[in-house]
Amino acid sequence: MKKTALTGIKPTGLLHIGNYVGAIKPALELARNYDARYFIADYHALNTMKNPGELRASIREVAAGWLAAGLDPERVIFYRQSAVPETFELASFLTAFASKGLLNRAHAYKAAVQENLDRKADPEAGINMGLFTYPILMAADILLFDADLVPVGKDQVQHVEMAQDIAQAVNFNYQAPLLKVPQAALQEEAAVIPGLDGRKMSKSYGNTLPLFAPENQLRKLIMRIQTNSQGVEEPKDPDTSTLFFLYKLFALPEEQEALAARFREGGLGWGEAKAELFRVMNRELAPLRERFNALAADPARLDAILAAGAEKARGPARSTLGRLRKAAGLDW
Repeated sequence: MKKTALTGIKPTGLLHIGNYVGAIKPALELARNYDARYFIADYHALNTMKNPGELRASIREVAAGWLAAGLDPERVIFYRQSAVPETFELASFLTAFASKGLLNRAHAYKAAVQENLDRKADPEAGINMGLFTYPILMAADILLFDADLVPVGKDQVQHVEMAQDIAQAVNFNYQAPLLKVPQAALQEEAAVIPGLDGRKMSKSYGNTLPLFAPENQLRKLIMRIQTNSQGVEEPKDPDTSTLFFLYKLFALPEEQEALAARFREGGLGWGEAKAELFRVMNRELAPLRERFNALAADPARLDAILAAGAEKARGPARSTLGRLRKAAGLDW
């Protein structure tokens, strides 16, 4: 029997190359060896996204993006968090086993408090309970499906650790392995994909390459990637070049070797190198872009896919809650 891997996807708008290489491709690869579940964390998004139209559009956009990138809803479970009500029943159950001290240590909450202190405001100003209890809802997302593995970036490891703590508290109280204790799978490369200015590719820096940008826009953005002032004839170091880093993500091994040699020999201008980067990047992204545009133009199809996934998800979700309700004396 395959182990279970769970991936949460926050609907935060336009996906970019950093998301694709650092998160989407590794997460989809798990479906080869694991019983994979992917959920769109729309309730988590409520902490920062209060406009209903914006949230709905973002959910569909992210769903279309993952499907276009290769997620197969026939082979995995793909659903909206808010469409599985067992998630919220479990979250309520877990509040009885999650200490306030544990939640006080959550990175997002501590960062929000520190930001208030830095501007000499009330420490709790603007902090809602959704942010404070975020780790409990995240634990419910994970524990509901007996997840063995949760792929995360470095800044998200704490969420899995808190889910471990809460699961162990439940199991200890009832002296039974009611909840599986999950493990984090650290995705090292998710934090180091460089953007147009060489810094980590991030919407907050405005330095991204949108994953489904039209061909002309993608070419223009690639031409804006910052380079140094070395001339055409000067040898260049591919190991320190943002252009070459991105090129390696999309080029074949023999293409990488050939371009690296041209970097080192000299005679290669930055404009030509950018054109070569566009060629290999667009080669991979063109079919994804076509699939994305078709999916985005059919919201009813997206909604049906997510609804079918939620129905599949509710089976194992009910099983987990059934164990807990029985152990707690709630199964009247």
